[in-house]
Amino acid sequence: MARTIKPVAEMVAAARARIEEIEIADAIAMLDDPNIVIVDLRDVRERQRSGFIPGSFHCPRGMAEFWIDPQSPYFKDIFGQDKKFVFHCASGWRSALTTATLNDMGFESAHIREGFTAWKDQGGPLEFPPEEDH
Repeated sequence: MARTIKPVAEMVAAARARIEEIEIADAIAMLDDPNIVIVDLRDVRERQRSGFIPGSFHCPRGMAEFWIDPQSPYFKDIFGQDKKFVFHCASGWRSALTTATLNDMGFESAHIREGFTAWKDQGGPLEFPPEEDH
């Protein structure tokens, strides 16, 4: 039996239609705002290879729902703070889906529309993890 799979592009478009999307220039302007937490959903290897937004909090995509739920044994205190949370991934697809899901859970959040790749391309500041001694 053939499966009918809903294209992920349709899911991303539907998510984007109902969430707050932040443009790169606006996200860069938020960088020094103590009431904003930028959350990086990318894999740790992506952060190591490409760098990351200074001051961003790393939350692997697969843990987002668990880390924001105060009733979860995996809850992270940072998500209990009264701040605005802005998620991002590399291109904005994972963060759109994550933001829509978290908003559905009652956790209001936004995402950087074009993601880290556009951040980097448009001259957003970067940090890199320290080199490990071998």
